[in-house]
Amino acid sequence: MASGVVLVFPGQGSQSVGMGRGLYDAHPVARAAYEEAAAVLGYDVAALCFEGPAERLNRTEYTQPALLTASIAALRVVEPAGILPVAVAGHSLGEYSALVAAGSVSFRSALSLVQKRGRYMAEAVEPGSGLVAAVLGLAGDLVRDACREASSIGVVAPANYNCPGQIVIAGEKAAVERAIEIAKTKGCRKAILLPVSVPVHTPLMRSAAARLAADVAATRWSDPVVPLVNNADAKALRSAAEVRASLVRQLPSPVLWEDSVKAMSAMGGAAFVEVGPGNVLTGLIKRIVPDAVTFNVQDPASLDVTLRALSVRRDA
Repeated sequence: MASGVVLVFPGQGSQSVGMGRGLYDAHPVARAAYEEAAAVLGYDVAALCFEGPAERLNRTEYTQPALLTASIAALRVVEPAGILPVAVAGHSLGEYSALVAAGSVSFRSALSLVQKRGRYMAEAVEPGSGLVAAVLGLAGDLVRDACREASSIGVVAPANYNCPGQIVIAGEKAAVERAIEIAKTKGCRKAILLPVSVPVHTPLMRSAAARLAADVAATRWSDPVVPLVNNADAKALRSAAEVRASLVRQLPSPVLWEDSVKAMSAMGGAAFVEVGPGNVLTGLIKRIVPDAVTFNVQDPASLDVTLRALSVRRDA
């Protein structure tokens, strides 16, 4: 078994038309994940991932099951290598992928949950009323100050503490735009609008969290076989009860990704493998723990590089 390996799973913003196609074409176990998802969700998830259209793929109620499916398809290709991670984690939606990897919930149950989660999130706000943006080059306390000052005209709050110098804010459109203006007066060098259709991880998601709580409670959970470092607290969870409570709190709470990566590093994580589309988390991890070794598995080429490297690490 490989020691010191952490598996991390991407969240919304990592989706793109064509994601996962290479693994689908090359590996029957990956193809089976898409077929299983289609049976649960009632539509062709593979066609959505590979052909789009992007407008539909970027709608949160479709983004979430699609990303979960692409991530679990990649995980199933990796699993035969016998990697036992010291911890798992996922960014927002990716936390559900991580819980599947940890054996805490079945893939089918996770699909049903994220489909509902996406719908509840979309229904929590009026279409087009929310906005999500990455604020670059500004310390956390100054970002919080900017949000606090802008909150006089609407809801806006830090949503993701991604890495040093990158904090995502979200909320009502006018308030987010105002917070960006204020942040620039405090030294923010750039703000980037993100392709996320709802302001998740803000107080606007409290109604969605209340609806999700019933579904989480009705789902069968097991204790994770490896610790899950959660978004809401950046703490290692080891019981099903902790997982259930954490997932409900996750929706209206900011994602503490920087603290989560530091926690996994402190647990012995030295090699971080991003399982699923894109390499967003890989880039963030290198900024949080510069000496971490990072890999990703999103296509046959990256799979080969990762498995070869981890085999060397096991044999060393």
